[in-house]
Amino acid sequence: MSGARCGAVRTLRVPGRHGYAAEFSPYLPGRLACATAQHYGIAGCGTLLILDQNESGLRLLRSFDWNDGLFDVTWSENNEHVLVTCSGDGSLQLWDTAKAVGPLQVYKEHTQEVYSVDWSQTRGEQLVVSGSWDQTVKLWDPTVGKSLCTFRGHESVIYSTIWSPHIPGCFASASGDQTLRIWDVKSTGVRIVVPAHHAEILSCDWCKYNENLLVTGAVDCSLRGWDLRNVRQPVFELLGHTYAVRRVKFSPFHASVLASCSYDFTVRYVVINQTEFKLESPVADCAWDETIKIYDPVCLTMPA
Repeated sequence: MSGARCGAVRTLRVPGRHGYAAEFSPYLPGRLACATAQHYGIAGCGTLLILDQNESGLRLLRSFDWNDGLFDVTWSENNEHVLVTCSGDGSLQLWDTAKAVGPLQVYKEHTQEVYSVDWSQTRGEQLVVSGSWDQTVKLWDPTVGKSLCTFRGHESVIYSTIWSPHIPGCFASASGDQTLRIWDVKSTGVRIVVPAHHAEILSCDWCKYNENLLVTGAVDCSLRGWDLRNVRQPVFELLGHTYAVRRVKFSPFHASVLASCSYDFTVRYVVINQTEFKLESPVADCAWDETIKIYDPVCLTMPA
């Protein structure tokens, strides 16, 4: 394992571990969690990496191994040391970075790979939602040893689950059945079904500044924006990737900025509804090339 800084890019190489998800800590600037798997997630174990960045590059703070590949990670919203990961054996793991061993808890109810996990950001809630290849979404309270309820309705693999940052008890899910769905935990039923693409949808995210706006990324190489007040057609469509869009994220700092990564080996930053913009916050990614990278804004150029 080695770290280096080249220009404005901080890089850490992790031999034998292929990256699936990277998330900045909401508490500590420069602290990053990365979920990884051996053998591209097909077989082998997984490792959760906790990293800190400094002027010389990226430093490994702590690592935790699991007996199957780790596919996603989310930070706790009430404890700076706590994270949840999900894995190919159908389980979720609760970790504490202040402890050298773990996990603290394991929750195993899904019957197939768990591909997505997210911790609620709305005030007063401490809930986790997970999406699985078993076509179900499960709701968890990390202090309880079993799921609170199960959501059914998708007709294929669930790739992405994400809480609304605005509406308590509301989350979105994206699936191989080509739909984006909006759910309400109080009714345990689906509120809105959006036939968002004519292809598998691999990722979705909620705008942090608009409770009605979501974005989806799909195997058809496109990103589409959806206004929940009228889902008959997208409010925007973004093209440019040449292979499937693996993940899409709205900026936590700017309402008009989002990023997408693709199997075409590129990460793209998009400004919507604005002609000029200057990126001011670092961006992190991880990949199957066994590297984790943090890009300073100075090295990110916006094309004309």
